[in-house]
Order: sequence, then C-alpha cells, then structure tokens
Amino acid sequence: MELRQLRYFVRIVELGSMSRAALDLDLVQSALSQQIARLESELSTRLLQRTPRGVVPTEAGQAFFHEAQLTLRHADQAVLAAQQARLSGAVSMGLSPTIASVLGMPLLRAMQERYPDVRLHVVSALSGHLTGLLNARQLDLAILFDTHSGRRWSVIPLLEERLFLIQSRRQPVAPGIAHAQPVRLAQLGTVPLIMPSGSHGLRSTVMASFASAGVQPPMAMEIDSLPVLMEAVASGFGATVQPWSAVALHQDAAERFQWSEIADDKVRRDAALCSLSDDELSPAGLAARVVMIDCARRLVRSGEWIGATLTE
Repeated sequence: MELRQLRYFVRIVELGSMSRAALDLDLVQSALSQQIARLESELSTRLLQRTPRGVVPTEAGQAFFHEAQLTLRHADQAVLAAQQARLSGAVSMGLSPTIASVLGMPLLRAMQERYPDVRLHVVSALSGHLTGLLNARQLDLAILFDTHSGRRWSVIPLLEERLFLIQSRRQPVAPGIAHAQPVRLAQLGTVPLIMPSGSHGLRSTVMASFASAGVQPPMAMEIDSLPVLMEAVASGFGATVQPWSAVALHQDAAERFQWSEIADDKVRRDAALCSLSDDELSPAGLAARVVMIDCARRLVRSGEWIGATLTE
C-alpha cells in the first residue's frame, strides 16, 4: 500500500467523482481507476461504488476513508518536521546555460525557502564540462543530456525539450519561415547554422536528426558560449537549433528573435537529473535533488517551461 493510493482514494471520496478527482490530481482517469483497483485488491474488499450521482464509499470504504485521512495527516506532519529540522551542509549542482535560464532562479528560491542553512554552489557550463565535473566528484548533482558517460551515477529521467529554429527577428537568414510557424528539417538545407562544437551533446543530436532527414545545412559558425552564440544569431550571422530555453536568457527575446518549432518526430533533447550514487550523496544533496525535481515539474506543468514535457 502506498501513500499516493491513500491520497487518490481520499480525493475521490471528497469530490464524489472519479473524473473530477483525476482532473484535480492531474492524472488520466484510467490510471486513477487502476490504482484504486490495486488498493481494493490488496485489501480484498470493495471501497467504492458507482451511483447515478457519482462515486460513494462502501461501508468498508467509509471506515477506511477516516483512517486514511489520519494517516495522511500524520505523513504531512512528518514531512513538515523533517523540513523544519534545519538541514545544513553544502551542495554543488551543475546546470547548462539553457536549463539555468528557466530553472535557475526558481530552484534558488525554493532551496532558500525550504533549506536556508544549506550552502549552494551552482556551476553553469556546457553539459560536456558538467559531465567531467560530476565524474570527478566536483559536483553532487547536474542536469545532463547524455548519461552514457556516468560512473556510478544515479540517473532520474526528468523531461524532454522540443527544439526550435531560432533566428534574428530583424535580420532573419530564413525569411520564408515565419515566427511560430512549424518547420521541418527538410526545409533547412540551405540555412546557415550557428551551433556549439562537436563535443556538445546538442550538436550531436541535431546533426544526427538532419542526417536522418537527408539534409546537411551549412555551418556558419561554431560557438561554445551560449550568450555569444545567441548574440551572433541576433546579429543575423546565422540561425541556431536550440530548445526554447535558449531565448529565455533574454528579457527582450520577442523583439530580438523569432522561433519556429521543428515538427519532425523525435527531434527532442532529453534531460536527466544525474547525481552521485545515493550512498555518496549527503542529506543536503538528497534534499536538493528532491527540490530540483519538484521545481522542474512545477515549471513544466504550469506552462512556464515552454516546449518541455515531463518524462514519466
């Protein structure tokens, strides 16, 4: 029996409807029904029954409902007690510039709010550099796009980002592609690109996608600094293929850039939360990992992280 099953059951009884509970819990109704079925199977008794007016608890369900409420209240109190224990220590975490542009400040605020005595060391660098730092035990946590180089990492799939063709709004190098108009890789065979060098994970992903589409656009520049790369794009030296988070670095992005989602299937960037193994992470590191996951999920679900989808 899991706490989440208790939460699901309690919410169904409170709302009197499976569909309303699924909407409130941000679940597919079939998944919610499946969890309740498992709970009933484990208890060997029927907890809910359907009526013309909705879902109501059986006699056993009513008794279980009161105890479940009490259990959840105790669980919430346990969480609060743990959070108020003034966890301390130091945590080093790595974020790529694009991830930091969206996640950075919400993460810092959440850590300050939940664990004010934990000292943070944040490194923003290209993912290849972060991989080396994590392998060298100079980072506790990092959000990475290539998890094949890990040495005893704990890897938690986090989200995937759709990729966009980004170009200058004032000096577009592909003027036939309008802002927010979906585009296919086959249309970009003559568009000069500005990309990171070959050691960067995004470059490999993008070029492999172009190869699958049978096109090879000209490479105008290779720039391994995202701020410089985006300035070159804004100046009209070429276009780039990046997640939307690349333009989130700029408060005036709508004035300087135009972007078009790449509509080809599987043109995505997968991001995973990688950390030292659980037995190596300090309590502060374990807590920070939970906060990072919570923040990323909240940003995606609220729509603030444009183009991102959670990995279930």
